Amino acid sequence: MAGAHVVCVARTLGDLDQLVSEVRADGGMATAVPADVRDEASVEALFGRVDEVGGLDLALLNAGGLPARGPIDGSKLSDWAATLDLNVTGAYLCARAAIPRLRARGGGKIILVGSGLGHRGSPQFAAYACAKAAQWMLTRVLAQELLNDAISVNELIPGPVDTSIGVGRFDAATFPQEWAKRPEDVVPMALMLATYPNRGPTAQSFSLLRRDD
Repeated sequence: MAGAHVVCVARTLGDLDQLVSEVRADGGMATAVPADVRDEASVEALFGRVDEVGGLDLALLNAGGLPARGPIDGSKLSDWAATLDLNVTGAYLCARAAIPRLRARGGGKIILVGSGLGHRGSPQFAAYACAKAAQWMLTRVLAQELLNDAISVNELIPGPVDTSIGVGRFDAATFPQEWAKRPEDVVPMALMLATYPNRGPTAQSFSLLRRDD
């Protein structure tokens, strides 16, 4: 994976083992660490494992999702809270754990995977859009706080990606002009952000979306 030792994180060890096997089969280095990014103790244990495999240079904060969609007047508080917890609290906990480690290494990068819905919203997606909007604000505030630490913080918006949790959430009627990407379609932009100098762009949003509204 471009010379990096990738620490792969998810709640399900089975999925992680498959991903690690794929990375290693392609000649890369990878370690599986099951963790729940919504849980403070779990996140601290996760970053402890990162220390053990050589330390942190880049944190890609990709955890996200929407437990339910629909109009606000028919929504459940539990779904609203779960969406904010996963998309915002998870990113906050991981960023907080990453910062002292990146500072100790003299700099690095934090990339938060965002959504176009966090910039423009859409009916039926209130909780997710609000959560991603908060995450985009978190990106900008982190970038401001870390400006003098050689730690860049940016948002990557891939749009709908054909994964087990991706494209099925975005039907053509909702976003008719969008393209459904494969994971490999996101790689060039992700690598661009990962390989910029640590004092390169920060507080920016980089998007693969085709929408112009």
